[in-house]
Amino acid sequence: MAFFGNGNPPIARVEQPRSNGSRSQSETTRSARKPPESVAVTTPRLYVGNLSFEATESDLFELFNGVGQVQNAEVVTYKHNQRSKGFAFVQMNTVEEAQRAVAELHDKDFLGRKLLVSGAKSSEHSAS
Repeated sequence: MAFFGNGNPPIARVEQPRSNGSRSQSETTRSARKPPESVAVTTPRLYVGNLSFEATESDLFELFNGVGQVQNAEVVTYKHNQRSKGFAFVQMNTVEEAQRAVAELHDKDFLGRKLLVSGAKSSEHSAS
């Protein structure tokens, strides 16, 4: 006696490769991530992206103190294991220091990766 209906084995569905070379939507989304948008520096708070997973807050303090006075540096981590998510926020003393930090440190090689440094989005942008 069969478990499924008519006694015939279930038919396995095999997806055929696309002949035109196009990718499925999930493949395209996964491999072609859009780059983060550059945000104008209007506050002393900066976004630091493409950060090495080994980078610490003291590494960021040291790097950004070469440009101006750092008030705070926070590497964003996963709550369950405290591993870095690969980005951080740095609070400079003034907007002018933040603008100088973007000019000097954006695209700079740091711990093997080119940093992405821009203004941080304000809280009304991120409340979605």
